[in-house]
Order: sequence, then C-alpha cells, then structure tokens
Amino acid sequence: MNNKLRLGAIVVIIALATAFIMFNHMSLANANDEAAVRDVLMKSALSFENNDMATATQVWVNDDSLTVFESGHANYGWADYRDNHLGPEMKEMQNTKYSFSDMKIHLSGNIAWATMKYSIAADVGEAGKTRHVEGAGLATAVLEKRDSQWRIVHWHSSAPRRAPSPSASPVKNP
Repeated sequence: MNNKLRLGAIVVIIALATAFIMFNHMSLANANDEAAVRDVLMKSALSFENNDMATATQVWVNDDSLTVFESGHANYGWADYRDNHLGPEMKEMQNTKYSFSDMKIHLSGNIAWATMKYSIAADVGEAGKTRHVEGAGLATAVLEKRDSQWRIVHWHSSAPRRAPSPSASPVKNP
C-alpha cells in the first residue's frame, strides 16, 4: 500500500472515531438533559403537593417571561402566577396528591418541551368545611436552560370537557 492510501485510510479512521465520540457525547448530554427536565417537572409537582413555594421558586422562571394557561385562564409573569394562582391554590388545598404520567420530553438546544397527563386530588376549603376534589387532564410544559439550570417558562393544562347536564323534557300541553 502506498503512503497516500495509508494516509487516506488513517484520516478516514480518525474521522469515524471522532464522529463516534461526538455522537456518544451528544447522546449522553441529551440523556442528562432529559433526566434534568424530568426532575424539574417532578419537583414542580412535589412542590405543589407539599405547599412548598420555595421549591416552586427554584423550578419556575421567576421573571415576567413566564406564561401559564390553565383552564381558560392566563397568568403572565412569575409574580402574577405566584400571587394570584399558585399561592392561593396551595393555601386552599390540603392532603394534595399531584402526579404526572405518560410524560414525553423533547429537546432542542437549550429549549425543552414535555407533554404529559396529570392527575390531582385534594381536600379543598377551610378546616371543618372541606370537600374532596379530584381531576385529571393533559399538560404541556416548555422549559429553558438558563445559567445551566432548566426552568419552566410556559405551562398549559386542560381538563376534559364535562358532559352537558341532561335537559328536562318539555312538557306537552294536551
């Protein structure tokens, strides 16, 4: 084999090895980011279950870029969501169970989005006057990696439509 062929073969082998190493590194980085995104979403659920605003503050973006759309209502910015939605709900609910299932996470650079099913159960109301509520639905979360930390920047959830109440049959006059 002449020197040019040998050199060409070595270059091809080095290029293939480099590509293999880069692919494995990217796959590992994606797996790490996917696990980190899943962890943020699970911490968010646990913060709600435990009425833990400190943990919620760590996983949601804490500025005006946050948007939350839930059951036809919108919150714009962390202060609006924290003060007018999340905080009041945490105060109102006791014995809360909040979980996600069928979570699918997608990554693109420093942006991630996840779709999932959620279920919630809680006792709502004041002591002695509580009622138990349960619900479930679908959610989409958008996260952004800021300062090496994944944070929720957008949340949209919806519950299934309720069946219309049966209407009374009109009374026929004889």
